[in-house]
Amino acid sequence: MLYFIIKLQTFVKKYYIQKTPNNMIIVSGAAGFIGSCLITQLNNAGYTDIIAVDEFANLAKNKNLANKKYLAQVERFSLFSWLEENHAQLKFIFHIGARTDTTEFDYQIFEKLNVNYSKYIWQLATKYQIPLVYASSAATYGLGEHGYTDDESKIFQLKPLNPYGDSKNEFDKWVLAQTERPPFWYGLKFFNVYGPNEYHKARMASVIFHAFHQIHKTGGMKLFRSHHPDFKDGQQLRDFVYVKDVVNVCLFLMEKTPLSGIYNLGTGKARTFLDLVKNTFLAMQLPENISFVDTPADIRDKYQYFTEANMEKLQKAGYHKPFYSLEEGVNDYVRNYLTEEIYF
Repeated sequence: MLYFIIKLQTFVKKYYIQKTPNNMIIVSGAAGFIGSCLITQLNNAGYTDIIAVDEFANLAKNKNLANKKYLAQVERFSLFSWLEENHAQLKFIFHIGARTDTTEFDYQIFEKLNVNYSKYIWQLATKYQIPLVYASSAATYGLGEHGYTDDESKIFQLKPLNPYGDSKNEFDKWVLAQTERPPFWYGLKFFNVYGPNEYHKARMASVIFHAFHQIHKTGGMKLFRSHHPDFKDGQQLRDFVYVKDVVNVCLFLMEKTPLSGIYNLGTGKARTFLDLVKNTFLAMQLPENISFVDTPADIRDKYQYFTEANMEKLQKAGYHKPFYSLEEGVNDYVRNYLTEEIYF
């Protein structure tokens, strides 16, 4: 009986997919932080013919997919054969999945998962002429010696600080060298993204996530002390961008298909870690209690003291929706998600 039910479900799923021409959307990294938020936003916009691609063995991570509408789950390394078989039904590919651990120093892991895997997706998107968005990263900018502008002519000069950043930059460079491309394609340099659905990310979760839990547990928050003469403690600056803005931009690119290229995705306004933590205390309605500890020696020479996205390119492409301010984003995240561990 169970075998019959499974076979029936498989038949119904295949039949439905065959009757949904050129309407399906792939989201890789679907169970992850940004990918799962993207599926929610796609659902909110009326898109439900979604193929969720990921490794689905992590039960905590899979909670991100609860109550979301999608057609099927496809395991990460089954995607290529699945895409070859079903390409005629595809409308768009969002390749958000990646290995994002900036403390991992084995480049071969990143080369396999971030570079070679992404090349194969690009090649299939090109072969079958399917529009593509892929995730790059602000980690490609390194110390910012060449600024934070998404001018593609400068990408070959960038010097990332870790293997993760190297892998993202290597793929960006490979993309720019290609003469055959998807009909529309966009590489998004995500800056410091924060927001709901990062509960599974452990040490790689955002500073806001860690601040909330440290404050809840101890009543205080410890920030890294500055080891740079130009920055006081807590005055290190980042471009913190709320995940709801990130997925709004993704939808804009799919629906409006502006000029293809590599785009920054931040707010365009750097804010200090002190600003971030003070707003976390405020959202939690608790008195400020901030102290400082030394930045670990093994990452001290790889620490970015300033990042700020130049957002002119995306604005010229027609995206004019206001971004969440840090105050608005932290307040929404803390009060509407972190306090009760709610998912988006």
